[in-house]
Amino acid sequence: MSRKARPKKSSPRSSPVWERAYKGHVLWQGKQKLGKVTLAGEGRYTWEASGRAGASDDLEKAKKAVELAVALADKQLDLFR
Repeated sequence: MSRKARPKKSSPRSSPVWERAYKGHVLWQGKQKLGKVTLAGEGRYTWEASGRAGASDDLEKAKKAVELAVALADKQLDLFR
């Protein structure tokens, strides 16, 4: 009697994934959009995440800024709760 292998369940807290979008990139965690980087002009990128925004000349720096903003927002204490 052979047993079928069960597919692994994904962890409830999966790691964020970058996805290519039209004129930019989006950071997703499951079905939740965490942040985005868009092409603003010639070689200029703007980013938005966790209520913060900024601009960069390099795509990798803009992505790192989004990841940092998400990480800081996740660890920030709720003072007015």
